Amino acid sequence: MPKFQPERWGLSWGGWLDNRHGEWWLLAQLALIAAHLLPPWPAPGAWGYAWPLPLALAGAILLMLGLVLAVQAFWGLGSSLTPLPDPIPGAPLVTSGAYGRCRHPLYQAVLLCSLGVSLALGSLLHLALLLALVAVLGGKARREERALELAYPDYAAYRARTPAIIPRLPWLDWRAL
Repeated sequence: MPKFQPERWGLSWGGWLDNRHGEWWLLAQLALIAAHLLPPWPAPGAWGYAWPLPLALAGAILLMLGLVLAVQAFWGLGSSLTPLPDPIPGAPLVTSGAYGRCRHPLYQAVLLCSLGVSLALGSLLHLALLLALVAVLGGKARREERALELAYPDYAAYRARTPAIIPRLPWLDWRAL
């Protein structure tokens, strides 16, 4: 079972100030996720029609699916779990289970949850939060991968055969780069 281990992850007050382990990426990610708790804006009825129930239900299903995928990816990392883009020194590289489907399944799950909330609420604000998460998680994953390539000699082969976050979406899958 993954444990909360801030000292093993490299979290420090100095890191929050100078971003030594990518703490600012984590801060941006957490702020955007927390912003999903804001009420929908504009309110779905503000445009003179009710948000379609099938879209709201589809959004709720996507949110639930994203949560299931997040738990699967979380447990799959085991001792390699860290919220920062720098890998834990000496931790094994995980390439099976959810990590056989894509290199960043936790990011994939967060985006799926965000899409689900956007659809369920019919909110332009939440759609903007989803787009901001795409930018932040894409950038965080790229920083993470530079560190993973230095730490694991076989990472380049894994990267070549496994989608990054969402297969065939240019900002979210950069295998060909």
